[in-house]
Amino acid sequence: MSVSALNTKPSLRLRLSARGFDGTTLLVLPGLLVMLALFVYPFLYGLIDSMKPKDGGVWYANYANFFHDRFQYATIGATMWLALPVTIVNLALAVPIAMRVRLMHRQRLLTTILVLPITLGTVFVADGLLTFLGPQGWFNRLLVLAGILEHPIKLTNNYWGVFASLLITGFPFAFLLTLSYVTGIDPAIEHAAATLGASPRKRFTKVFLPLLVPGLAVTFCLAFVQAFAVFPSAVLLGAPAGPTRVISIAAYQAAFEQYDHSLGSAIAFIMGGVELAVVLLVLGMRSLFYRGPTGGTKG
Repeated sequence: MSVSALNTKPSLRLRLSARGFDGTTLLVLPGLLVMLALFVYPFLYGLIDSMKPKDGGVWYANYANFFHDRFQYATIGATMWLALPVTIVNLALAVPIAMRVRLMHRQRLLTTILVLPITLGTVFVADGLLTFLGPQGWFNRLLVLAGILEHPIKLTNNYWGVFASLLITGFPFAFLLTLSYVTGIDPAIEHAAATLGASPRKRFTKVFLPLLVPGLAVTFCLAFVQAFAVFPSAVLLGAPAGPTRVISIAAYQAAFEQYDHSLGSAIAFIMGGVELAVVLLVLGMRSLFYRGPTGGTKG
């Protein structure tokens, strides 16, 4: 081998590849730049902003003021009281419907019908429910004409109007995720259990449910975060100054009505912290029932 060949430096591509930066890795860079611009930078900006109170003082003054004001910190409980029940009901409805839809021949048509509300948007759904569930809406008129009710019931500008809106807009999301997990389970496993004499109930509890636990936990977390961020429904269908004054409304009022963007940022971070705590709790509870493909379920 000649001396010139020994002194030739390897190409840039080979040097990058030796350090783990091959062509596939470089494809991640555009997505990484988008994440830095649209998530990391706003996150850090909001965090620093929340530590600079409008009236001065210590860095945690906004957080302390929030938790010292019952009108403010009560929004956490009000939001949880909406988000948790809606998420549980959506998941409870999504599982049996997904189990049934996977066996149907017209799965694509039924799936399209069930996920249609997700294309309408929360504002459109809330505005429609405001008319449909109102005192003179179709729902109350039908119940009165059928003799089930003597007088219309109040389903708007309260808790139940917001609950109905979150249920309609959140179910398609939970259903699609659950259907993807259900259809991903090999049918041969169910057939083997049926051959061994397992009843439909035992096949679900002993075969399907343990395999669905990781997916259901993720679905619960995503559906909960979506429901916890409720804002248009709480304003249009709820009572923004009463039982449906959720934490997103508190953040909005602080930033755009009181013109205290620092307090608004702090409330937004408190909101994110509560969501993170629930997500970590659910993912931690998942490990009690699922230990991976080799560990099986406990008990």
